[in-house]
Amino acid sequence: MKPAISKISQIHPDQSVICILGKNEIPEWLKLSKSEKEFALKQLTAGEEYAVINSYYKNTYIIRINENGSGYKQKEELRKTAFNLRKIIRSNNHTELVIASHNAFNGAVEAFTEGLVLSFYKFGKYKTKKEKEEKYNYPSVLLLFQGPDDEDLKWLTDLTDSVYFVRDLINEPVNHLNAPALADEIKKIGTSAGFSVEVLNKGKIETLKMGGLLAVNKGSVDPPVFCILEWKPEKPLNASPLVLVGKGIVYDTGGLNIKTGDYMDNMKADMAGAAAVTGVMATIARTGIPLHVIGLIPATDNRPGGNAYTQGDIITMHNGMNVEVGNTDAEGRLILADAISYASRFKPELIIDIATLTGSAAMTFGVQAIAVMGNADRKYFRLLEECGNEVYERTAELPFWEEYGELIKSDIADIRNVGGREAGAITAGKFLENFAEYPMIHMDIAGTGSLKKDDFYRLKDGPGSGVRLLSTFIKKYAEGLMAK
Repeated sequence: MKPAISKISQIHPDQSVICILGKNEIPEWLKLSKSEKEFALKQLTAGEEYAVINSYYKNTYIIRINENGSGYKQKEELRKTAFNLRKIIRSNNHTELVIASHNAFNGAVEAFTEGLVLSFYKFGKYKTKKEKEEKYNYPSVLLLFQGPDDEDLKWLTDLTDSVYFVRDLINEPVNHLNAPALADEIKKIGTSAGFSVEVLNKGKIETLKMGGLLAVNKGSVDPPVFCILEWKPEKPLNASPLVLVGKGIVYDTGGLNIKTGDYMDNMKADMAGAAAVTGVMATIARTGIPLHVIGLIPATDNRPGGNAYTQGDIITMHNGMNVEVGNTDAEGRLILADAISYASRFKPELIIDIATLTGSAAMTFGVQAIAVMGNADRKYFRLLEECGNEVYERTAELPFWEEYGELIKSDIADIRNVGGREAGAITAGKFLENFAEYPMIHMDIAGTGSLKKDDFYRLKDGPGSGVRLLSTFIKKYAEGLMAK
């Protein structure tokens, strides 16, 4: 269960406290004895990440901020320290825990709290027996002493709520979360957060001639869905909406080009892009960001079956283009393409798609960076990079030169859904560009969207990649418009 986060103006003597120090100076309000202070400072000056002082009725955790690096790197160090402290905190079985700072930079308490909350997450709904460690609990309440203002506290709460929700979605197995069930979950969070959701069924998808989504769905026993999420405040600052598109492949076998070996591991997470878009919409709606934002989520599974689409098929897409199928395991770009061309009806300022799209992106950047590319104005890429550094969901831009488009030409159709072995992440992006009538940024989270082990507070399986980045991007973009 996610802990509640609130503020306090006074610390009681019997409360357990985490104190973040900006200098090797322990505040008097911690009420530590001389020997306890000496012990803590000795630990910290010796290079320890933190010092823990255990008293009969409380625990005090003291952290010294790393002075090396820029502000965003210091914030990330605090998030990582929070992850490293989580087991000790759990073993002490706190009901509540105070988080405070002394001579630290602005935002230190928020960064540590964010890392701690994200480290507490666990997906255990299908366990019928409690594990040994479950006799110990994480604190159910985190109390921030002289920390963020009310607006920043609400942002922290709403953002971490969204990450928890997104992780839950990604971690659900496909036998509990097929495409229609995903649509149901999106409707629920829309009602809770305050954004509208329209779900198009297979009949409507056929009417719209979304050939990519329909082709990928042909091998499935479950129907596809196309979800339209919308947040439109009374007086949005933007005349034209931002459109987010998320890949909703609820399970990817590869289709008839079936995945072999361990390549099918955790393919329930192939809808991480769809989950991320839903989480972003929830965050901006709950916090009331004054921008008009639309989310589009095409969803299906990709399976072999008696009627499955096959290599060599020609598919007519929503925008009328004909696509030659070179590989049925390059299905994500087919459903995204229909959604991106559908976005044109909204005359958007910018389209951003997010998807676990290519092994090429994962091989290039590993788990440390989100591959980005596109034809949008440089100001959007600069802001995306800045926000990526801020929340440490960093971006790495790939070239998007027109020559890469030559690699996906078809001899018998307008375009192929794959090129050769070279530049696979880029050619996937170039494929999508053919369907974008408005400026676009393509985000490939194949490396960051599903992890085989914990990367600190970015937990294994479905860490919720992109939620914090895109939520912050939209928030900062709105702030920039308000400043004009």
